[in-house]
Amino acid sequence: MAILPILRYPHEILLTESNEVRAITPDIERLVKDMIETMHAAPGVGLAANQIGVNLRVAVVDLTAGEKPGEILVLVNPRVLENIGVYVEDEGCLSLPGFTESVKRPERCVIEAMDLDGRVRTLEGNGLMARAFNHEIDHLNGRLFIEHLTPLKRRLIKKKVQKRIRAGDWDLVPA
Repeated sequence: MAILPILRYPHEILLTESNEVRAITPDIERLVKDMIETMHAAPGVGLAANQIGVNLRVAVVDLTAGEKPGEILVLVNPRVLENIGVYVEDEGCLSLPGFTESVKRPERCVIEAMDLDGRVRTLEGNGLMARAFNHEIDHLNGRLFIEHLTPLKRRLIKKKVQKRIRAGDWDLVPA
């Protein structure tokens, strides 16, 4: 297993829709292990494959941040079936470190995803889990949480990132 660099906005792969996984292979299993280790090291509660430079529809979610290994969810080719309600909470992203904003997300979310055994499962999340599902699926669709902000807030964050890029303290692929 390996801890991999997490790409930063505006790296182009973060803004590109990810490709479907055709089959669970040893390479996919290895990718998932690396993603879990990278997510826990960050630390974070979710990670999409494109955040580590792999353009595949794979995400991992662990609301316990590594405290309960049995609660890690592996989502292969996930898709939202239903979003219900609204809840506003501060949200951040491993690909936009240092930035958080209040984001409106569904209170409840039902998704469908394949697991590492190749079984398609229906999963339901409430609160933070619903937020994590939507956040990671957004990543796989080439969207970051800033797309849910007002145009003004989004513009301000983009401007701050560009300023940091020009100053040399924001690498798109950190070491």
